[in-house]
Amino acid sequence: MKIALAGDHAGFQMKEEVKKYLESLGHETVDFGPFNEESCDLPDFIYPASVAVGKKEVDRGIFIDGVGYGSAMIANKIHGVFAAVCQDPFCAGLARSHSNTNVLCLGGKLIGSAIAQEIVKTWMTTDYLINEKKYTNRVDKVLAIAEKHLNKI
Repeated sequence: MKIALAGDHAGFQMKEEVKKYLESLGHETVDFGPFNEESCDLPDFIYPASVAVGKKEVDRGIFIDGVGYGSAMIANKIHGVFAAVCQDPFCAGLARSHSNTNVLCLGGKLIGSAIAQEIVKTWMTTDYLINEKKYTNRVDKVLAIAEKHLNKI
C-alpha cells in the first residue's frame, strides 16, 4: 500500500518512526514533510498530502502533529478525504471498520511510540465493514454531504 505521511515539528519524530514501521511491513511511503524539527506551519505539509489522498495518488495517509486535530481539520476540507483522530487502537479499528477512513491523524504530544505503532497496525489491518448496511448507510450520507459541499479536486 502507498501511504502519504505528513505533519509538523511536533509530530516529526513520531512520523519518522511510523515511516520506518510502515516500510518494514513492505508499504511504500511518500513523505510530504516536514523533514526536521524546526517550527513550521501544519497546512504547508498536510494540505498537499491530503490532496494526494483525495486524488488517489496514494492509498491512505497518516498525519502526525501535536494532538492530531489540526491535521484532521485540514484534511477533512479536501474532497475524498475522510480523516479521524485516534488515540488508541480501539478507536482506530472503529474509524476503519465503521467509517472507512482513509487518513489517520495522531498526536505526537499525546501518545508514545509504542501505542502509536499499535494504532497504526490496527488501522492499517482493519477492513471497512462494507457488508454491514448500517455502516454503509451512514458513510453514504457523509459522502452525499461531501458531494454537495466540497469541490472535487
